[in-house]
Amino acid sequence: MKNLWSYEEAKSFKTDLELRVYTSNLLGKSDELVLHGGGNTSVKTVIVGEEILFVKGSGWDLVSIKAEGFSPVRMKTLLEMAELNELSDSDMVRGQKDAMTDKSAPNPSVEAILHALIPYKFVDHTHADAVVTISNSVNGFENIKMLFPNFLIVPYVMPGFILARTIYKMTQGLDWNIIDGIILHNHGIFTFDNDVKKSYEKMIKAVTHAEEFLEKNAKVELTVVSTTKNEFDVEKLRQLLSEEKGYEVFIKENRSDLAKTYSSKENLREFASRGVLTPEHIIRTKRAPLILEDENIEEVLENYKKEYINYFEQFKNDEICLNPAPNYIVVKNYGIVACGKSEQEANIINDIVEHTMMAVLRADKLGGYKSISLKDSFEMEYWELEQAKLKK
Repeated sequence: MKNLWSYEEAKSFKTDLELRVYTSNLLGKSDELVLHGGGNTSVKTVIVGEEILFVKGSGWDLVSIKAEGFSPVRMKTLLEMAELNELSDSDMVRGQKDAMTDKSAPNPSVEAILHALIPYKFVDHTHADAVVTISNSVNGFENIKMLFPNFLIVPYVMPGFILARTIYKMTQGLDWNIIDGIILHNHGIFTFDNDVKKSYEKMIKAVTHAEEFLEKNAKVELTVVSTTKNEFDVEKLRQLLSEEKGYEVFIKENRSDLAKTYSSKENLREFASRGVLTPEHIIRTKRAPLILEDENIEEVLENYKKEYINYFEQFKNDEICLNPAPNYIVVKNYGIVACGKSEQEANIINDIVEHTMMAVLRADKLGGYKSISLKDSFEMEYWELEQAKLKK
């Protein structure tokens, strides 16, 4: 992981918020750290005697965020919220918004309470591929503990208030000086410091350490097999998906060596249906793709919808079922096809699947890929706050 910090660039920034914007942009330049709105950053400061957390606002990407993309929230309110035993999603959002000192700023990140809990000025959070690849393996907990002995390691819990409350309880009485960061299993990594450069460099160092482990223990050779086929009726698939989704679908084909290698695996249905790389991805991709081998497309699509509805029925409370048609398709010995309401959405889904494919291949070298459970997947896919992002 390349360190992009530049002394020449950094010296032109005079305030903590300007420096926070700068290193946020640096993190956002690497797809291996964050993808399409992923991750969040913050800085704590004092304004007129009151401690304020400037945290990434919802809807902003780290690569392009500006000062106005950070939400100023009163620290006192956030820390009081962390002490509550229960807090609904809507109440958390309302409480955070009420605590903003500038109501015209974007809504604070759902991780604002967690950022407030970490007693350092600068906090960086990414969904680094290398870290999540290791944790999304059957031996992930042991490997993460071995690689990051000085990190607080948190088993997977739902993002937002539940995660903040979990870390609040885990860190009671903790000497923060003895830990270098936090790793959230199946989710991502936090680093922090009172110096903006050190917080950023801790992230780069930690992710590099994970990358070096993967290079040594999970190197993947992309091999395009002789059975690779060059023809597939993508237009027929597009028309069928458009009918199912009720709008004109845009298609993104991926026939890279990675996609061909991935789609040529044995037991493809089981291999390619093991869940998302990080929870945020599920609102884009669903938990699993449609797998097309040599069967009738209409029949396989109908079976996929039935399986999705069964998954919904198994875990639903009072949610309304989303459209059960797939968001991406793995075509045996051909590649990947992503679909979306727009060309941009199809490209975003393809980007996410690209990173997931490599992670799956690497995690299998570590003993096997293992994502969050079906129940956890459902709770994330139907999470009120994640659904709100798509509605925007």
